[in-house]
Amino acid sequence: MARRRAATFSLVGAAGQYRLTGTADMASARALLEQGLGAFRGQSQVAVDLSGVTATDGAGLAVLLSWVERARAAGQVLAFQALPAQLLALARVCDVEAMLGAAATPGASPAASA
Repeated sequence: MARRRAATFSLVGAAGQYRLTGTADMASARALLEQGLGAFRGQSQVAVDLSGVTATDGAGLAVLLSWVERARAAGQVLAFQALPAQLLALARVCDVEAMLGAAATPGASPAASA
């Protein structure tokens, strides 16, 4: 069986610009949740590029939804960029696509549009 690449969460450029890569699943969800919450703290605007996510499951989706709720509660603007088709399909099946709301924008990553 092929080994899945662990998810990583890293700063892309300026503060507030992040990139999530690898597999966002049950095995990585707790760490991703905490890394994101810590990184977003004190920022008014946050963008997360998801173009590097290679696989996900319901736990990965739950992390994104938790980030949305925490950002909303803190008065932050959170935007997800380049959502993978698998993640969007999962959100639709779970009927939570609207919860991602304006944060969900499929398309090119920030680096590709710069």
